[in-house]
Amino acid sequence: MSRVDYRGLAALDAVIEYGSFDKAAAALAITQSAVSQRLRMLENAAGELLVVRSQPPLPTAAGQRLIAHYRQVRLLESALDQRPGDSGTPPEIAIAVNADSAATWLQEAVSPLMLGGACMLQIRIDDQDHTLTMLREGRVIGCVTSETTQVPGTTATPLGVMRYLCVAAPEFAGRWFPDGMTAQAVQQAPALNFDRKDMLQTRFIARQTGYTGRYPHHALSSSDGYVRFVEAGFGYGMLPTLQCARQLTAGTLVDLAPGQWLEVPLVWHMWDIQTPFTRALSDNVIATARKWLL
Repeated sequence: MSRVDYRGLAALDAVIEYGSFDKAAAALAITQSAVSQRLRMLENAAGELLVVRSQPPLPTAAGQRLIAHYRQVRLLESALDQRPGDSGTPPEIAIAVNADSAATWLQEAVSPLMLGGACMLQIRIDDQDHTLTMLREGRVIGCVTSETTQVPGTTATPLGVMRYLCVAAPEFAGRWFPDGMTAQAVQQAPALNFDRKDMLQTRFIARQTGYTGRYPHHALSSSDGYVRFVEAGFGYGMLPTLQCARQLTAGTLVDLAPGQWLEVPLVWHMWDIQTPFTRALSDNVIATARKWLL
């Protein structure tokens, strides 16, 4: 594509961001037919399909590359139009983090930017083993991940280690694990997993007991709710020490495998785009994570 059609890129980005041509048209304040026309012209210029017309529409690999380019350009333009303290439309910055980071140390890291109101921060939640995908696809400018793979055009900064313990309510532990964490017990006791992507429990069970088969489990995709459900005795689960230290001290939770844990190294990946907002965000994330993580 010799010349970039930014009106077409805006249409492409809106269709994917809002999940439909109707909503994209409303966001761009144009008609749905205009969105379709701009997208067709962009695809003709690119010489390939950019959007799979499904429900919701999905970008092709080429479409995702163009979306990433468009969002980087928008971020750079916002830095030209505005500096911290200026008036005007605040730029939007999207990042992806794992739920446990969002529930513990992240608030401190993003408070200066969010309270100042100089930029609008979109925080997207996914498992730490999967947030890097959002960065590769251009959906976010930075992510907290457990992956160390270098993505072209980004920097990777180690943050520290998040330590997880396998915990349960005392009554639950007495009922289901009277002899400790054994292979027989984990095949009977209901676990609590975060979601289908969550493999911490599976890894810990395999390491502690040697059992690698299926085990009964509930699922709850809420970090704060997860703590409350384990504390209520609905299941046992993996919790970061940052979230369960107080409950362990109070005795409302017990460690099912004392002296044993899983450690997840976390890394901050970010586009090589330097604006006042991205620098401030990155500096805060790195400093705060290193303050709280091992």
